[in-house]
Amino acid sequence: MEQALRALRRGAARVVLGAGGHGPTRDICPPWGCRPLAAGPGPSPGAQLPAAALQGAAEAGGDARGPPRTRVGPDPRRQRGIEGCERGPRGAAGAGQEGWRWPGGEVPKARRRLEGLAVERTRGSEILFGIAPCAMALSQSRRDLFRLFLKEGAGAQRLVTSEFVLQATARGVPVHRVQRRELDALCRGRVHQGVCLEASPLRFKSLEEAEEPELGGEEGPNRQLVWLVLEQIQDPMNLGALLRSAYFLGVDRVVTSQRDSCPLTPTVSKASSGAMEVFDVYSTDDLRSFLKAKAAEGWEVLGTVSKPEEVENVPVISCSEFRWNKPIIIVIGNEGDGLSLETQLLCHRMLAIPPGRALHPGIESLNVSVATGILLHSICSQKLRQ
Repeated sequence: MEQALRALRRGAARVVLGAGGHGPTRDICPPWGCRPLAAGPGPSPGAQLPAAALQGAAEAGGDARGPPRTRVGPDPRRQRGIEGCERGPRGAAGAGQEGWRWPGGEVPKARRRLEGLAVERTRGSEILFGIAPCAMALSQSRRDLFRLFLKEGAGAQRLVTSEFVLQATARGVPVHRVQRRELDALCRGRVHQGVCLEASPLRFKSLEEAEEPELGGEEGPNRQLVWLVLEQIQDPMNLGALLRSAYFLGVDRVVTSQRDSCPLTPTVSKASSGAMEVFDVYSTDDLRSFLKAKAAEGWEVLGTVSKPEEVENVPVISCSEFRWNKPIIIVIGNEGDGLSLETQLLCHRMLAIPPGRALHPGIESLNVSVATGILLHSICSQKLRQ
C-alpha cells in the first residue's frame, strides 16, 4: 500500500505547508483539484491525495492495495494555460478546512474570458452551434443576430471561416475569434464545428399568421398539398430530423401541438441541419379542432400506426398502396405512445409501414423520424410524378 501511495504522490505536484505559522508555501498545483485533509488527528495518507488521482487509479485498474497499471490523473501536457495555485480558505468550506485558489485571487485569462462570455450574453438570446445552422441563420432575416464566434486557427476550415466573416460583415454582426474551449462552454459541449452564433430564439408561428392555400381555380379540390402535423414530439433530435425530412421531401407546412411539444431550440436547428432556419413551423393549442376544421374543408386526415391490429374503427392501409388526389394531412404521434386515441378517431385512414421480415418482440417499430421519412417519401414521390 505504501508503494502505491508513494507512486501516486510522485505523479502529482505537491504543496508543502510551512511550519512555525508562516502560512502555506506554494510549489506547483496539480491541474486537478485536491481533496481536503480528513478532519481529526492522524489522517490516513490516502486522504492527502488528489481526488482525480484516486479516480484515475480506479479507472486504470489499481487501488490502494496495489500500483495502478497506467499513469494516474490527467495528463499535465493537456493542461496548457493552467497556472500555479496555492492553498487558501475555500469560500464555502467550514472552519479549519482548506481548498485551492488561484495565486493572489487571480483567475487565468482564458477562464475570465470564458466566464465573461457567459455573463455578457444578450438577455433572452441563445447560442446556435454548427456550420449549417449558423450559415442558414446568417443568410435569413428571421432572427436578431448579436455575435458570431469562430474558432481561432481554423486551419482546414479557413475557406468556411472566411465565408462566415463575409456573411457576418454584410449583416453587421461582430465577429469574435475564440479558443475551442470557449466555444465548448458556449454550446455546453455540443458539436459546434468551430462556429457559434448568438441570436434571438425562433418561435412557432400561429396558424392565424399562415396564408391559407388556394384550393379553387383550375386545380380545385384536387390540388396536391401535404401538411405534416406533429402531436407531442418531445425529443429535439427527433423534431430536427422530422423538419429536415419534411423540408427535403417537399412538405408544404408543418404544424405541431403546443402542449407537451419540444420548442424550436438550437439543438433542433442542428439536428435539422439548418432547415429550421428557413422552414416555417406552425403550432396550435387545439389540435383536434384544427383537424376537424380541415376535414370539413375537404382535406383527408391520415394517421400513422406501427401495429395495425391496435387500431379500431379506422381503416389501415400500407403506405406503399396509398394513392391520393386531394390535400392531405399526415399526423405523427409522439415517440412513446404514438397518436392519442382521440386523434386516431379523427383520422379517415391510418398508414402503416410493412416490415421486410418477421420481427422479434421489442424491435417491432421504427424511430419516429425514420418512419416519417419513409412515409413522406412514399407519399411525396406521387406528388412529384404528378
